[in-house]
Amino acid sequence: MAPARRRSQAASVRRPVQLGLEFSAPDAAPAVPANIPPAEDSSPKPANPQVQSGQNASKNIAKSPDSGTVAFRHPRATRELVLAGRLVAYEVRRRKRRTLGFSVGSEGLVVSAPPWVALYEIDRAVHGKSGWILKKLHETRERQRRLDALRIEWKDGAVFPFLGDPVCLALDPGLAQSSALDTKAESAGISRFLRLRLPAGATALQVEQAVQAWLMQQAMALFTARLDFFAPQLGVQWGKLGLSSAATRWGSASSSGAIRLNWRLMHLRPVLIDYVVVHELSHLRFMDHSARFWATVESILPNHAILRRELKGTVIPKK
Repeated sequence: MAPARRRSQAASVRRPVQLGLEFSAPDAAPAVPANIPPAEDSSPKPANPQVQSGQNASKNIAKSPDSGTVAFRHPRATRELVLAGRLVAYEVRRRKRRTLGFSVGSEGLVVSAPPWVALYEIDRAVHGKSGWILKKLHETRERQRRLDALRIEWKDGAVFPFLGDPVCLALDPGLAQSSALDTKAESAGISRFLRLRLPAGATALQVEQAVQAWLMQQAMALFTARLDFFAPQLGVQWGKLGLSSAATRWGSASSSGAIRLNWRLMHLRPVLIDYVVVHELSHLRFMDHSARFWATVESILPNHAILRRELKGTVIPKK
Protein backbone atom coordinates (compact mmCIF):
# COMPACT_ATOMS: atom_id res chain seq x y z
CA MET A 1 0.00 0.00 0.00
CA ALA A 2 1.40 3.41 -0.93
CA PRO A 3 1.90 6.06 1.80
CA ALA A 4 -1.05 8.42 2.23
CA ARG A 5 1.13 11.43 1.49
CA ARG A 6 1.26 10.54 -2.20
CA ARG A 7 -1.45 12.48 -3.98
CA SER A 8 -2.22 12.51 -7.69
CA GLN A 9 -2.07 15.79 -9.57
CA ALA A 10 -5.41 14.76 -11.05
CA ALA A 11 -7.12 14.13 -7.69
CA SER A 12 -9.57 16.95 -8.26
CA VAL A 13 -11.22 15.13 -11.17
CA ARG A 14 -14.66 13.99 -10.03
CA ARG A 15 -15.01 11.13 -12.46
CA PRO A 16 -11.57 9.58 -12.93
CA VAL A 17 -10.57 8.41 -16.38
CA GLN A 18 -8.84 5.04 -16.56
CA LEU A 19 -6.62 3.52 -19.22
CA GLY A 20 -5.18 0.04 -19.23
CA LEU A 21 -2.36 -1.86 -20.92
CA GLU A 22 -3.91 -5.02 -22.31
CA PHE A 23 -2.61 -8.45 -23.14
CA SER A 24 -3.92 -11.77 -24.43
CA ALA A 25 -7.15 -10.27 -25.71
CA PRO A 26 -8.80 -11.78 -28.80
CA ASP A 27 -7.79 -9.88 -31.91
CA ALA A 28 -10.56 -8.06 -33.72
CA ALA A 29 -10.44 -6.63 -37.19
CA PRO A 30 -12.06 -3.26 -37.89
CA ALA A 31 -15.72 -3.61 -38.70
CA VAL A 32 -16.39 -3.71 -42.42
CA PRO A 33 -19.50 -2.49 -44.24
CA ALA A 34 -22.03 -5.16 -45.06
CA ASN A 35 -22.41 -3.93 -48.67
CA ILE A 36 -19.05 -5.35 -49.71
CA PRO A 37 -18.18 -4.99 -53.39
CA PRO A 38 -18.16 -8.20 -55.46
CA ALA A 39 -15.00 -10.29 -55.25
CA GLU A 40 -13.94 -13.57 -56.79
CA ASP A 41 -14.64 -16.45 -54.47
CA SER A 42 -15.96 -19.98 -54.43
CA SER A 43 -18.96 -19.20 -52.23
CA PRO A 44 -22.27 -20.24 -53.76
CA LYS A 45 -24.74 -17.41 -54.40
CA PRO A 46 -28.40 -18.40 -54.13
CA ALA A 47 -30.77 -17.16 -56.79
CA ASN A 48 -32.92 -15.59 -54.11
CA PRO A 49 -30.53 -15.05 -51.22
CA GLN A 50 -32.38 -15.38 -47.97
CA VAL A 51 -30.89 -14.19 -44.73
CA GLN A 52 -30.64 -16.90 -42.08
CA SER A 53 -29.48 -16.76 -38.50
CA GLY A 54 -25.98 -18.11 -37.97
CA GLN A 55 -27.32 -20.49 -35.33
CA ASN A 56 -29.94 -22.08 -37.62
CA ALA A 57 -28.07 -21.82 -40.92
CA SER A 58 -26.98 -24.95 -42.69
CA LYS A 59 -23.21 -25.21 -43.02
CA ASN A 60 -21.49 -24.11 -46.18
CA ILE A 61 -19.25 -27.16 -46.43
CA ALA A 62 -16.13 -26.33 -48.42
CA LYS A 63 -14.65 -28.68 -50.97
CA SER A 64 -12.72 -31.22 -48.95
CA PRO A 65 -9.04 -30.27 -48.91
CA ASP A 66 -6.18 -32.74 -48.90
CA SER A 67 -5.69 -34.69 -45.68
CA GLY A 68 -2.50 -32.74 -44.96
CA THR A 69 -4.26 -29.37 -45.12
CA VAL A 70 -4.07 -27.19 -42.03
CA ALA A 71 -7.53 -26.78 -40.50
CA PHE A 72 -8.89 -24.22 -38.06
CA ARG A 73 -12.24 -25.29 -36.62
CA HIS A 74 -14.30 -23.24 -34.19
CA PRO A 75 -16.17 -25.62 -31.82
CA ARG A 76 -19.47 -23.85 -32.65
CA ALA A 77 -18.78 -23.36 -36.36
CA THR A 78 -21.75 -22.89 -38.67
CA ARG A 79 -19.80 -22.17 -41.90
CA GLU A 80 -16.73 -23.63 -43.60
CA LEU A 81 -14.46 -22.18 -46.28
CA VAL A 82 -11.06 -23.00 -47.75
CA LEU A 83 -8.79 -19.96 -47.58
CA ALA A 84 -5.43 -20.26 -49.35
CA GLY A 85 -5.55 -24.03 -48.95
CA ARG A 86 -6.51 -23.87 -45.26
CA LEU A 87 -9.88 -25.09 -44.05
CA VAL A 88 -11.49 -22.47 -41.80
CA ALA A 89 -14.70 -23.41 -39.98
CA TYR A 90 -16.08 -20.32 -38.28
CA GLU A 91 -19.00 -19.24 -36.14
CA VAL A 92 -21.54 -16.68 -37.31
CA ARG A 93 -23.14 -14.59 -34.59
CA ARG A 94 -26.12 -12.42 -35.40
CA ARG A 95 -25.94 -9.09 -33.59
CA LYS A 96 -27.70 -5.75 -33.62
CA ARG A 97 -25.01 -3.91 -35.54
CA ARG A 98 -24.60 -2.17 -38.87
CA THR A 99 -21.40 -3.79 -40.13
CA LEU A 100 -19.56 -7.10 -40.11
CA GLY A 101 -16.97 -7.69 -37.40
CA PHE A 102 -14.21 -10.29 -37.27
CA SER A 103 -12.50 -11.62 -34.15
CA VAL A 104 -9.97 -14.41 -33.64
CA GLY A 105 -9.70 -15.95 -30.20
CA SER A 106 -8.49 -19.19 -28.68
CA GLU A 107 -11.47 -21.08 -30.14
CA GLY A 108 -11.11 -19.71 -33.67
CA LEU A 109 -12.78 -17.23 -35.99
CA VAL A 110 -16.06 -15.52 -35.12
CA VAL A 111 -17.92 -13.27 -37.55
CA SER A 112 -20.51 -10.94 -36.02
CA ALA A 113 -23.13 -9.88 -38.54
CA PRO A 114 -26.35 -7.86 -38.67
CA PRO A 115 -29.50 -10.01 -38.99
CA TRP A 116 -30.15 -8.82 -42.54
CA VAL A 117 -26.80 -9.78 -44.12
CA ALA A 118 -27.04 -12.91 -46.30
CA LEU A 119 -24.73 -15.83 -45.57
CA TYR A 120 -23.11 -15.77 -49.01
CA GLU A 121 -22.15 -12.12 -48.35
CA ILE A 122 -20.55 -13.17 -45.07
CA ASP A 123 -18.58 -15.88 -46.89
CA ARG A 124 -17.44 -13.32 -49.46
CA ALA A 125 -16.31 -10.96 -46.69
CA VAL A 126 -14.33 -13.77 -45.07
CA HIS A 127 -12.59 -14.41 -48.40
CA GLY A 128 -11.82 -10.71 -48.63
CA LYS A 129 -10.08 -10.71 -45.25
CA SER A 130 -8.46 -14.13 -45.65
CA GLY A 131 -4.91 -12.78 -45.26
CA TRP A 132 -5.61 -11.16 -41.90
CA ILE A 133 -7.72 -14.10 -40.71
CA LEU A 134 -5.09 -16.74 -41.50
CA LYS A 135 -2.32 -14.65 -39.95
CA LYS A 136 -4.27 -14.29 -36.69
CA LEU A 137 -5.34 -17.94 -36.64
CA HIS A 138 -1.71 -19.08 -37.01
CA GLU A 139 -0.55 -16.62 -34.33
CA THR A 140 -3.27 -17.74 -31.94
CA ARG A 141 -2.47 -21.42 -32.47
CA GLU A 142 1.23 -20.78 -31.85
CA ARG A 143 0.41 -18.80 -28.71
CA GLN A 144 -1.74 -21.68 -27.46
CA ARG A 145 1.08 -24.12 -28.14
CA ARG A 146 3.42 -21.98 -26.07
CA LEU A 147 0.83 -21.73 -23.29
CA ASP A 148 0.47 -25.51 -23.21
CA ALA A 149 4.25 -25.87 -23.00
CA LEU A 150 4.24 -23.57 -19.95
CA ARG A 151 1.48 -25.42 -18.15
CA ILE A 152 2.60 -26.14 -14.60
CA GLU A 153 1.71 -29.11 -12.43
CA TRP A 154 1.87 -27.52 -8.99
CA LYS A 155 3.76 -29.96 -6.78
CA ASP A 156 7.13 -30.49 -5.13
CA GLY A 157 9.84 -29.98 -7.76
CA ALA A 158 7.69 -27.88 -10.09
CA VAL A 159 9.50 -25.07 -11.90
CA PHE A 160 8.02 -21.63 -12.60
CA PRO A 161 9.50 -18.33 -13.86
CA PHE A 162 10.24 -15.54 -11.40
CA LEU A 163 11.59 -12.26 -12.80
CA GLY A 164 12.47 -14.11 -15.99
CA ASP A 165 14.47 -16.91 -14.36
CA PRO A 166 13.41 -20.43 -13.34
CA VAL A 167 12.64 -21.18 -9.70
CA CYS A 168 12.14 -24.69 -8.36
CA LEU A 169 9.54 -25.47 -5.68
CA ALA A 170 10.42 -27.42 -2.56
CA LEU A 171 7.78 -28.41 0.00
CA ASP A 172 9.22 -28.18 3.52
CA PRO A 173 6.74 -28.74 6.37
CA GLY A 174 9.44 -27.93 8.93
CA LEU A 175 10.09 -24.43 7.57
CA ALA A 176 9.91 -21.74 10.27
CA GLN A 177 8.18 -19.17 8.02
CA SER A 178 5.54 -19.66 5.33
CA SER A 179 8.07 -19.36 2.48
CA ALA A 180 11.73 -18.72 1.77
CA LEU A 181 13.70 -18.14 -1.43
CA ASP A 182 17.08 -19.84 -1.36
CA THR A 183 20.01 -19.63 -3.75
CA LYS A 184 22.08 -22.77 -4.25
CA ALA A 185 24.68 -24.06 -6.64
CA GLU A 186 23.19 -24.12 -10.11
CA SER A 187 21.76 -27.45 -11.24
CA ALA A 188 20.14 -27.98 -14.64
CA GLY A 189 20.06 -24.22 -15.15
CA ILE A 190 18.27 -23.57 -11.85
CA SER A 191 19.94 -21.76 -8.98
CA ARG A 192 16.96 -20.59 -6.93
CA PHE A 193 14.52 -22.63 -4.87
CA LEU A 194 11.30 -21.47 -3.25
CA ARG A 195 10.62 -23.43 -0.08
CA LEU A 196 7.03 -23.53 1.10
CA ARG A 197 5.80 -24.63 4.52
CA LEU A 198 3.50 -27.29 3.14
CA PRO A 199 3.27 -31.05 3.74
CA ALA A 200 4.53 -33.45 1.10
CA GLY A 201 0.95 -34.46 0.34
CA ALA A 202 -0.31 -30.91 -0.30
CA THR A 203 -2.81 -30.63 -3.14
CA ALA A 204 -2.01 -28.83 -6.38
CA LEU A 205 -4.44 -26.07 -5.40
CA GLN A 206 -2.73 -25.56 -2.03
CA VAL A 207 0.68 -25.32 -3.69
CA GLU A 208 -0.56 -22.95 -6.40
CA GLN A 209 -2.25 -20.68 -3.85
CA ALA A 210 0.88 -20.58 -1.71
CA VAL A 211 3.03 -19.63 -4.70
CA GLN A 212 0.53 -16.95 -5.75
CA ALA A 213 0.49 -15.48 -2.22
CA TRP A 214 4.29 -15.31 -2.27
CA LEU A 215 4.35 -13.75 -5.75
CA MET A 216 1.80 -11.11 -4.72
CA GLN A 217 3.86 -10.24 -1.65
CA GLN A 218 6.95 -9.83 -3.81
CA ALA A 219 4.97 -7.85 -6.38
CA MET A 220 3.71 -5.26 -3.90
CA ALA A 221 7.24 -4.55 -2.69
CA LEU A 222 8.84 -4.43 -6.14
CA PHE A 223 6.06 -2.42 -7.82
CA THR A 224 6.10 0.17 -5.03
CA ALA A 225 9.86 0.56 -5.36
CA ARG A 226 9.71 0.97 -9.15
CA LEU A 227 6.81 3.45 -8.98
CA ASP A 228 8.78 5.51 -6.46
CA PHE A 229 11.85 5.32 -8.69
CA PHE A 230 10.21 6.48 -11.94
CA ALA A 231 7.54 8.90 -10.68
CA PRO A 232 9.99 11.76 -9.88
CA GLN A 233 11.63 11.34 -13.30
CA LEU A 234 8.24 11.81 -14.95
CA GLY A 235 7.19 14.64 -12.65
CA VAL A 236 4.08 12.83 -11.39
CA GLN A 237 2.77 11.58 -8.07
CA TRP A 238 0.87 8.35 -7.76
CA GLY A 239 -1.73 7.70 -5.12
CA LYS A 240 -2.70 4.08 -4.46
CA LEU A 241 -1.26 0.81 -5.74
CA GLY A 242 -3.50 -2.19 -6.27
CA LEU A 243 -2.67 -5.67 -7.52
CA SER A 244 -4.72 -7.03 -10.39
CA SER A 245 -5.53 -10.57 -11.49
CA ALA A 246 -7.07 -9.42 -14.78
CA ALA A 247 -6.94 -11.87 -17.64
CA THR A 248 -6.41 -9.23 -20.34
CA ARG A 249 -4.52 -6.34 -18.73
CA TRP A 250 -0.99 -5.86 -17.49
CA GLY A 251 -1.89 -2.64 -15.76
CA SER A 252 -4.13 0.40 -15.62
CA ALA A 253 -3.96 4.00 -14.41
CA SER A 254 -6.68 6.35 -13.26
CA SER A 255 -6.65 10.13 -13.36
CA SER A 256 -7.26 9.93 -9.61
CA GLY A 257 -3.66 8.72 -9.32
CA ALA A 258 -4.51 5.08 -8.63
CA ILE A 259 -2.30 2.47 -10.30
CA ARG A 260 -3.18 -1.20 -10.76
CA LEU A 261 -0.55 -3.70 -11.86
CA ASN A 262 -0.99 -7.38 -12.63
CA TRP A 263 0.86 -9.54 -10.10
CA ARG A 264 1.65 -11.99 -12.92
CA LEU A 265 4.21 -9.47 -14.15
CA MET A 266 6.47 -11.09 -11.55
CA HIS A 267 6.98 -13.95 -14.00
CA LEU A 268 8.61 -11.57 -16.51
CA ARG A 269 11.99 -9.92 -16.89
CA PRO A 270 12.45 -6.81 -14.70
CA VAL A 271 12.87 -4.55 -17.76
CA LEU A 272 9.37 -5.53 -18.93
CA ILE A 273 7.98 -4.68 -15.51
CA ASP A 274 9.67 -1.29 -15.76
CA TYR A 275 8.02 -0.72 -19.13
CA VAL A 276 4.55 -1.35 -17.69
CA VAL A 277 5.29 0.89 -14.68
CA VAL A 278 6.53 3.74 -16.88
CA HIS A 279 3.59 3.26 -19.25
CA GLU A 280 1.05 3.62 -16.45
CA LEU A 281 2.83 6.52 -14.76
CA SER A 282 2.96 8.34 -18.09
CA HIS A 283 -0.84 8.18 -18.15
CA LEU A 284 -0.85 10.43 -15.11
CA ARG A 285 0.40 13.12 -17.49
CA PHE A 286 -1.58 12.16 -20.59
CA MET A 287 -4.69 10.00 -20.30
CA ASP A 288 -4.47 8.84 -23.90
CA HIS A 289 -2.04 7.24 -26.33
CA SER A 290 -1.19 10.41 -28.20
CA ALA A 291 2.22 11.36 -29.58
CA ARG A 292 2.83 13.35 -26.39
CA PHE A 293 2.17 10.24 -24.30
CA TRP A 294 4.62 8.08 -26.26
CA ALA A 295 7.22 10.86 -26.17
CA THR A 296 6.87 10.81 -22.38
CA VAL A 297 7.44 7.06 -22.26
CA GLU A 298 10.41 7.40 -24.61
CA SER A 299 12.01 10.05 -22.40
CA ILE A 300 12.50 7.31 -19.78
CA LEU A 301 12.74 4.20 -21.95
CA PRO A 302 14.16 5.00 -25.42
CA ASN A 303 13.74 1.31 -26.38
CA HIS A 304 10.08 1.16 -25.32
CA ALA A 305 8.92 0.00 -28.78
CA ILE A 306 11.09 -3.13 -28.54
CA LEU A 307 9.87 -3.81 -25.00
CA ARG A 308 6.28 -3.28 -26.07
CA ARG A 309 6.60 -5.86 -28.85
CA GLU A 310 8.22 -8.36 -26.48
CA LEU A 311 5.48 -7.83 -23.92
CA LYS A 312 2.78 -8.29 -26.54
CA GLY A 313 4.22 -11.66 -27.50
CA THR A 314 4.71 -12.81 -23.91
CA VAL A 315 2.79 -15.77 -22.54
CA ILE A 316 2.49 -16.55 -18.85
CA PRO A 317 2.37 -19.91 -17.09
CA LYS A 318 -0.88 -21.78 -16.62
CA LYS A 319 -1.65 -24.68 -14.33
